[in-house]
Amino acid sequence: MIKLVLASSSPRRADLLLQLGLSFSIVKPHVNEILNPLESATDFIERMAREKNSEIRNKLDDDHVILSADTVVICESKVLGKPKSKEDGLSMLKILSGRTHKVLTGVVLTKKSHEKFFSVETKVKFRGLSDDEIEAYWMTGEPRDKAGSYGIQGKGAVFVSAIEGSYSNVVGLPLMETADVLKQLGIDCFT
Repeated sequence: MIKLVLASSSPRRADLLLQLGLSFSIVKPHVNEILNPLESATDFIERMAREKNSEIRNKLDDDHVILSADTVVICESKVLGKPKSKEDGLSMLKILSGRTHKVLTGVVLTKKSHEKFFSVETKVKFRGLSDDEIEAYWMTGEPRDKAGSYGIQGKGAVFVSAIEGSYSNVVGLPLMETADVLKQLGIDCFT
């Protein structure tokens, strides 16, 4: 029997996989998530997803399918990962205020020697935010561990005026594409 392993510390990715009715274990990778100078957002998420996957794959035997992912927000040519501090988080939310941004997730799925990488982009538009709203939202604690300093599946949803593309991608894992690749690797979401 094929065993699915989620190589992620994100509870949101685990929740999304649970929506598909999948059984899986979680092994948290420990990689340094730092954007290299001149590295594109696409290259960064691919490198992060591959590093997370490789670290876990090296610890397990060949009967596992390993799923890893990384998500960033891009606005005004800036790559916004997880906030490093309150000031960083508030700054990100001010950048997103009143603008459309992109959410980019890279996913790597491996089984034995087979590896599949794909990325999905979703456009999200924020309404204008006041400084008081930004501060109050930060104080909820929700944005502290999320790319772009917000969670669309939580209180951050009140800032979103439009979305074009995959909602689950903005949460952290594009489910349609992930389910398709899982099926190719022998894991069907409907069995």
